[in-house]
Amino acid sequence: MKADSVLPRRPGPGPEAPCDDVPFTGRRGRLHSARHAVAAALPGVGAVTTGLLVLAAIGAMIGEPVLIPSLAASAGVLHSTPALPVAQPRSVVVAHLLGAGAGYAVLALVPSSPWSAALAGGLTFAATTLARTPHSPACATAVVVVLQTPPPVRFTALLLCATVVLVLAGHAASRARRGAARYPVRWW
Repeated sequence: MKADSVLPRRPGPGPEAPCDDVPFTGRRGRLHSARHAVAAALPGVGAVTTGLLVLAAIGAMIGEPVLIPSLAASAGVLHSTPALPVAQPRSVVVAHLLGAGAGYAVLALVPSSPWSAALAGGLTFAATTLARTPHSPACATAVVVVLQTPPPVRFTALLLCATVVLVLAGHAASRARRGAARYPVRWW
């Protein structure tokens, strides 16, 4: 039996294609979709910005840079994909600490350079994969450590506190907005 004998033939796209198959969208056009997208993004933008402002304020109070680029990336991950393993507290906190550790380990062996920073980023990826704490912004933490060479004890303590602040901000933001995805899915 051939498919042509069972299924009716429909004209393909072109001048002979029926126009009544295309639904009228009315108010569901591009402008409506853009407004909806903006309205949906605002709570996340507010939460990310608030978390980063808290880190900046802490840094200003203690006279140390607490807000580093990798933490801004982590805030974005937490609020845009709260249910994924990369956003869970264990991954965020442990991966950044592994990134700092990889950066300092590389610095112990070779001087600071873009080459050694790249090596530290790769080592961080390997370490986070082996530890089952995937969090790609931690690779940037390793790069920051190698290129900026901050004091290890102080930097690591500030990094730990900053990651905890981000996790708690993500938790608070998910509870503050009705219907938002709950964060975290698991604490550890």
